[in-house]
Amino acid sequence: MADEKSVFRFDAPLSEDIDGFHRDGYIAYPGVLTDEALEGLTGEILNLEPVRDFINLSDVERQKMGRPSYFVRPWNDRGYWGDRLIDAPLVTALLQATVGPDYHFCHSALRITARGANPIRLHQDHHHWFHEYPVNFAEREKYYIQILYYPNGFRKGDHNLIVVPGSHKVSPKKEMTREMLLSGKYDKEASRELKEKHLEVPPGSMVYINARMYHGVEAKPLYSPQAYRIFNIDIFKEAGPPHRYTQEIPPQWISAASPERKKLFEREHYTEKSWIP
Repeated sequence: MADEKSVFRFDAPLSEDIDGFHRDGYIAYPGVLTDEALEGLTGEILNLEPVRDFINLSDVERQKMGRPSYFVRPWNDRGYWGDRLIDAPLVTALLQATVGPDYHFCHSALRITARGANPIRLHQDHHHWFHEYPVNFAEREKYYIQILYYPNGFRKGDHNLIVVPGSHKVSPKKEMTREMLLSGKYDKEASRELKEKHLEVPPGSMVYINARMYHGVEAKPLYSPQAYRIFNIDIFKEAGPPHRYTQEIPPQWISAASPERKKLFEREHYTEKSWIP
């Protein structure tokens, strides 16, 4: 873009960031969005009509409706700043330093979470693992990267992100529970004692994770001083067959894309027949 503006406060990770990613399974970048990008991204999200409709509800109305969050996947209605996140220099540098040169944009999502939302249990994300028709076992070892953005941040105990550093080294277990994971049984496999870490980040933060790492979210209390938490996520996958949510790319994204961006989009999207032998 001719009027390209900085999305992040720096354009490349440090070597210790990459070392930490391989050791822990994630990198946290508190307040990494520039002031302009944070203001722009927040405005774009809050000005979306369905988001406005949701946040204009009272807590009582949301509870009566059983609707403590607004969620859309894929999130295609992106403005200038949301669009820039897809291949901003820092994002590209992180992906190339961790996954390598062969990766694709998988999909994205947007969630606005209000008071009264339930917790999300510890889990791994990789949609080949326990499907009835796995594409092949090799796909289970490929990278599936989630880039989590928190435009208005979160505090501990208030729908905050929980991570278990090192748990990306634990082989997927369909029957895994939090108690099993933290019992010490898998510490040798992870080469460390597995413990929960409850994060707290300011507005404009990003967390870059290997989606094999166990992670979850605490509940959002009814007494939370934060009326709603804004969360958007972009997911990238190592080149290969589509994952369960690999989205169809909107035609306008393709027509407006640079040659480098087109490489991110030129892959199969998921259909119900994708994984059937």
